[in-house]
Amino acid sequence: MKDNVWAKTTLSVYRYLERICNALDKLVENKAVASFYVCSSNFASSNILNIADKIIALSERKKTLINLKVLTEKALKNCDKLDAQILIERYIHGDKGGEIAQRHNLATRSYFRRLAKAESSFTFQMAMLGFCESKLENYLAGEKWILDVYSRFCSISREDLFEINEARLSKLALSN
Repeated sequence: MKDNVWAKTTLSVYRYLERICNALDKLVENKAVASFYVCSSNFASSNILNIADKIIALSERKKTLINLKVLTEKALKNCDKLDAQILIERYIHGDKGGEIAQRHNLATRSYFRRLAKAESSFTFQMAMLGFCESKLENYLAGEKWILDVYSRFCSISREDLFEINEARLSKLALSN
């Protein structure tokens, strides 16, 4: 994988997956309530089919996001314990590199080497689970917000320490 971009993307969006799935559940619930009113009002059957199609699409989207969450957890579990901890602190919790280095008694340079090793290890574990770059790209093609995060990671230089702030990711996640 080119510079472990999908690994960084997957880890960065992980913290939002459960929240988005809960929001999707609410949307499905609202569509189901709407279908009750459509049925009781004798609307055309095409309206009912339209609502059913929307519920199915929302359910499929939720399934995709849950699978991504489980895949991320499995890949982290298969990584070295310290590598997994560094990845979690960096990408999921959003901690700064200096804080993580200090917490693990690592020199700054050692931290960045360890982070690169951890990213490569996570990328390898994802591939071992059957999700290489092209598979993830195809699998997540319908998730515009995840693709936006991915493209942001692609567009930054290696020297830049990319910080995705909480507000930006939340906005991207809910915009799909």
